[in-house]
Amino acid sequence: METHLKIDTGDTTWLLISTALVMLMTPGLALFYGGMVRKKNVLGTIMQSFIALGVVTIQWVLIGYSLAFGPDIGHVIGGLQWAGLNGVGLEPNPDYAATVPHQAFMVFQMMFAVITPALITGAFAERFKFSTYVVFVLAWSTFVYAPIAHWVWGVGGVDPQSRRARLCRWSRCAHQLGSLSPCSSDHCRKTKRPWPRSYAASQHDDDSPWCIDSVVRMVWL
Repeated sequence: METHLKIDTGDTTWLLISTALVMLMTPGLALFYGGMVRKKNVLGTIMQSFIALGVVTIQWVLIGYSLAFGPDIGHVIGGLQWAGLNGVGLEPNPDYAATVPHQAFMVFQMMFAVITPALITGAFAERFKFSTYVVFVLAWSTFVYAPIAHWVWGVGGVDPQSRRARLCRWSRCAHQLGSLSPCSSDHCRKTKRPWPRSYAASQHDDDSPWCIDSVVRMVWL
């Protein structure tokens, strides 16, 4: 006998509120990084975070969510059965969120997929071409974020421990990716331009980074 899962309005409301709060962290991060660079690079630095919101959203809808949370393939990555959100509707998914619409869960996870590559921009601020950054975000989200998200959280991933343990480590996983990836991205750049000697004197001096950082941390908690 089939059991139809019931959507809980309270759980759904709180998930959507949490999704909106996490989304606000991306423009908050843009202002944080923008306040720490020279004046001529403020707009470009801010746009790096905002473009991640657009690029990763499209990638997540087309293939990203399916690769991260789709049916398991060899305990490595998800399949493409959910590509283009095929089969991801308003019915709850018992494996991930049994009391909220599957699409709501998808959007919630998408916000973390967006902000994680945006965190990397602080490593190469003022030293990356914008077009190169767009390609990097798309490739990194597909070949790095999606598989590791599947390992940590996806059904059939390599982590054998309980789902609750995976939930507790999810934010740590996102932070580790955002911390380690800048090292590799900076190392792989063919032309390594050093920071200007006059950087300290010409830096955009403003109190906004610290104010925005406080807001981002509050939202995260």
